[in-house]
Amino acid sequence: MIKLGVLGSTSGTDLQAIIDATKNKKLDAEVAVVISNKENAYILERASKQGILSVFINPKGKTREEFDREVDAELEKHGVELVLLIGYMKIISGWFVKKWYGKAMNIHPSLLPAFGGAMDKDVHQAVLDFGCKVTGCTLHFVTEEVDSGPIIAQKCVPISEDETVETLKPKVQAAEQEIILKAINWFADGRIKLDDGRAKILGKS
Repeated sequence: MIKLGVLGSTSGTDLQAIIDATKNKKLDAEVAVVISNKENAYILERASKQGILSVFINPKGKTREEFDREVDAELEKHGVELVLLIGYMKIISGWFVKKWYGKAMNIHPSLLPAFGGAMDKDVHQAVLDFGCKVTGCTLHFVTEEVDSGPIIAQKCVPISEDETVETLKPKVQAAEQEIILKAINWFADGRIKLDDGRAKILGKS
């Protein structure tokens, strides 16, 4: 069983899918700890309601690396093997990236590199404003450059004629959850390989 650490700043909808999958035995994993830089982030309450340790770390008055070292200490304390960034509104320090490279993944609600750098509803609004017919999501390894790490998986989501941010967001979230769960299993099985800065999936299914 692989131990997961989740970093998030928002509601953590994708976290619920992970929790449900662990309970239904569709995922041989355990969410060991959920950490947020936002004291009132619902992701912490969501975790607590499921009996999962939730930790708020206050970033005030700390450098990016100082904060990340506190995050790292929590992850290490609870034996985390894979870190998932779910709606995490904080830029990761170079120190953290180097330590967890290949073991930290971020989910982004667009088909990167398109619409990188923005978050949540801002991404969906930009997609609609641009007139896209298709959007999607991207799971990638975390690097120092925001939304630019090696891509692990992507999934397309068609956009309807009368699409709004409110109708599009849950469709993209469903796609996010699908590839996150697959990637956790790939990682647990040792099927994700980083080769010359690119992520390759062995025996992808």
